[in-house]
Amino acid sequence: MVKINASDYQIELGNLVQSSFSNLLKERYSHSKVVIMVDENTHDNCLEYLLTNFEELKEAEVMLLPNGEENKVMEVCFQVFEALSEYQIGRKDLVINLGGGVVTDMGGFIASIFKRGIDFINIPTTLLSMVDASIGGKTGIDLGPYKNQLGTFTNPKALYIDILFLQTLPAEELMNGYAEMLKHALIADPNYWEELTSITTLDDLVDNDLIKTSIDIKNNIVLNDPKESNDRKKLNFGHTIGHGLEGFFLDKEPISHGYAVGLGMLAESYIAYKRTILQEDKWLDIERVLTSVFPKIEIKESEIPEIIELMKNDKKNFNSEIKGCMLTDIGKCDFDQSYGKKEIEEAIRYLIES
Repeated sequence: MVKINASDYQIELGNLVQSSFSNLLKERYSHSKVVIMVDENTHDNCLEYLLTNFEELKEAEVMLLPNGEENKVMEVCFQVFEALSEYQIGRKDLVINLGGGVVTDMGGFIASIFKRGIDFINIPTTLLSMVDASIGGKTGIDLGPYKNQLGTFTNPKALYIDILFLQTLPAEELMNGYAEMLKHALIADPNYWEELTSITTLDDLVDNDLIKTSIDIKNNIVLNDPKESNDRKKLNFGHTIGHGLEGFFLDKEPISHGYAVGLGMLAESYIAYKRTILQEDKWLDIERVLTSVFPKIEIKESEIPEIIELMKNDKKNFNSEIKGCMLTDIGKCDFDQSYGKKEIEEAIRYLIES
């Protein structure tokens, strides 16, 4: 069992049954009501494992959230708030978020504001949520096509990561996590980039050592800048254009967060290359890797302005400028960089060129 100290909670990486989870339930929540948040996937594939291995959860209420980013909205939260009230959940009770990024984002948000905050524990079940979404205390939901416009900085009471849950994941879900792992490497660790880009199949990512490296990169950044005032902004690399793409497709045929971020990293690296901030050999290496995992996408030329309009509502913006991150090298990244409209247009055109 690997234990990693976060700001005011602990991350445990390893077998859940051998973790402190059972003792925490007995010692801290023995007299509390427990609600387990799941989606359809984790209800079918993960919930039984939790209930059969932890006697402390035999009385837990299970709350089923609808699948998909398109359901990470306030309308669903209101339904959950009403159910929590019906269950008479109080401030001494506990929410356990068992799922991927949507469940941990939305479950954490719900817990953080219900009755001004109740405790929650994250048990991520996807690679993306294990290496990124469940770490760092960000909770949030979407507002129409705008990603994570409503949210709080609220840490879980504990975070348990067990790669056993990854055995049921399809390749697309592993690709989603790979996007965030590649992001960690590109902004912070060239050696990690070499490790990640030398894998032969996506199944190679189901590895405690690789996952721990990503956890360490994100956790160390968050520890130094918990409220995203400075360095934590680097973790948004690929997300300025990526969130624009994800929001654009949300009411059409939704694309996954990882795919959107992969394309976003490609487009934002292209801007850095065109500005000659990123050397050509580094750009070509990044392009080779990202295009092999995240294929270019179908967007009409006439639709590009709509994507840019969505980007104008990005949380990172200020002074009426679209802000993002700019790679200066593999493993080095500057934040609070302004993107011009014409270079965004050019970068998106690059993504849709055949």
